[in-house]
Amino acid sequence: MIDLARLQQAQARIADTLSPTPLMLDHPLTERLGRRVWLKGELFQRTGSFKARGALNWLRTAGSEELAGGLGAVSAGNHALGLAWAARQVGVPVTIVMPENASHFKVEGSRELGAEVILHGDINDAWNLMHRLVEERGLTLVHPYDDERIVAGQGTVGLEILEQCPEATAILCPVGGGGLIGGIGVATASLRPSLSLIGVEPAGAASMAHAWAQGGPARLERISTCAKSLAASIVGEHTYPLSRQNVQALASVDEAAIHRAMHHLLYRAKLAAEPGAAVGVAALLEAAVTLPPEGDVVVVITGGNLGGEELEAFL
Repeated sequence: MIDLARLQQAQARIADTLSPTPLMLDHPLTERLGRRVWLKGELFQRTGSFKARGALNWLRTAGSEELAGGLGAVSAGNHALGLAWAARQVGVPVTIVMPENASHFKVEGSRELGAEVILHGDINDAWNLMHRLVEERGLTLVHPYDDERIVAGQGTVGLEILEQCPEATAILCPVGGGGLIGGIGVATASLRPSLSLIGVEPAGAASMAHAWAQGGPARLERISTCAKSLAASIVGEHTYPLSRQNVQALASVDEAAIHRAMHHLLYRAKLAAEPGAAVGVAALLEAAVTLPPEGDVVVVITGGNLGGEELEAFL
């Protein structure tokens, strides 16, 4: 059971190493919408995304038997960076399987942090290989989103937002596998139940909307989006019910909208965020969400891990 107490414990557990990230006013969006729009800068977190929170919380609650054979994970990149960084703090080896189209920037960054990175097929192929490696090598799987300790760590983002923005009536959160929005939802439902929590997905990887429509996690046959950090083909057994309980709405944005949002973040907000972090801004620019009539809006900018070649596509 993931409740407020577990989020607060996670916040205390990681506070000596991971500082709160800033909340920044997006002046152009504020002027456009006629209400304050704040950007939660998780791209400034250690390893360049919110993923370091869950990874560090997981490592600091792991037993010696879980660590003994090393750790394994599947990741598009940000979880790999966060887990490799956290595991290096305690000298535990990490094996990561990434899809072959993973960001070169994230692959090399994970290797620099000491992880063994294997590139293999698409995201479904990567998972199949990791399950084999868990059996063959005796690795402990650290799921990128469907793990209660990971979700609790990611939920500290929600605690910070509520502390930093007492007048917020809506939070827009990118959705991949659902770990971040699942954790934030525990915080909002417990501390500010009137707040509207809205998930935003790429139209080409709307795995949470698919799960809602199917009545439970169901794998997407095809993933196609530039927002690779959100390219989960299936949401989690933990994250699905959390979203149904605590998320008020889901929206999707197409590739053109993500490109426009990237342009806004780069040139108007002056933030070098990655495409997956831009979907919340895209939803506002496209009027793809229904907001409460009053109050501040917070958009979670989940990460900023992209290399020069990726950045060039949005210049």
